[in-house]
Amino acid sequence: MRWPGVSPRSRTRALLAAAALLLAGCGEAPLYRQTAFVFGTQVELSIWGLDKAEAARHAGKVLGELDRLHRRLHAWQPSPITRLNTALAHGTPGEADAELVELIQQARDYAQRSDQLFNPAIGGLIGLWGFHQDNPPQHPPDAAQRDRWVAMAPTLDDLAIDADRIASRNTAVRLDLGGIAKGWALDRAARYLRRARVYHALINIGGNVLALGRKGQEPWQVGLRHPRQPRAMAVIALHDGEAIGTSGDYQRYFEAGGTRFAHLIDPRSGMPARQMQAATVIAPPTLAAGAISDALTKPIFIGGRERALDYAGRFGVKDVLIVANDGSVYVSASLQPRLQWLIPPPHLYRLR
Repeated sequence: MRWPGVSPRSRTRALLAAAALLLAGCGEAPLYRQTAFVFGTQVELSIWGLDKAEAARHAGKVLGELDRLHRRLHAWQPSPITRLNTALAHGTPGEADAELVELIQQARDYAQRSDQLFNPAIGGLIGLWGFHQDNPPQHPPDAAQRDRWVAMAPTLDDLAIDADRIASRNTAVRLDLGGIAKGWALDRAARYLRRARVYHALINIGGNVLALGRKGQEPWQVGLRHPRQPRAMAVIALHDGEAIGTSGDYQRYFEAGGTRFAHLIDPRSGMPARQMQAATVIAPPTLAAGAISDALTKPIFIGGRERALDYAGRFGVKDVLIVANDGSVYVSASLQPRLQWLIPPPHLYRLR
């Protein structure tokens, strides 16, 4: 190629400058991030390897779907859930479309595996504690009312599902699917991204996270929040298809008389569980990894450290971490080498 009127030295300098610009452009990470507020928490979607316009289009689709699911699954604002709960409370069948039936059936399976410690039928009890409000009251409920809800012992096994109609033999059933909704939504988002051939992404719904592919040459890295400090205590690399979920007493709670009362209610006593500060699991890659990582943390948090690996095994999970009430950390053998500590715990033990 000839450049009329340009000296060989100038041509060389121009070519070197162009090459430098090209290399600089190639070095920029093709990472797109978009955030929103859904499910009462911050949602962040990261996509690697696509141009900005295409990534933004897919991110918009995912965030729109998450918002739709949030509105459909809301436990106290008008939704298909509240309408179904009203019908069940009156002893009449309620309507549910195929999507909601699928979720209820999946939740029922997980409730059975967890000996009903994960129990999405105790929405009435959760509401009694004030956790069906954006700002819960700062005192425990009346003990007699609480005990009446416990005695009625509602579970998802009380439901009879016939196509798009759901009836209950127990009028105390009040559905609250908040213990699985974020994880289930992760699976729906991952399903869309895979079908759209978006193979490298990280979906984070308020700390419930699912990874697809990698971030360039490295796995996706996520922070594990410290339950008593507003920062991460460790970093964990997630592999393709894995999902991480955490339940903690710092997410929704109030304090009264020097006692912390969190939203994680033990169905057996009607009281907030106080076994630990936080429970974290990593679910292996399956089409239900998100839902498993969300639901499983409830029986571990409520059931206590001694039953943690038992419940994890029922869900096909090996990676478990528990933060005890004194700040000590118990971690399964498979998870320990994957942790990069930012705030080392006062004591670290093998979870057995």
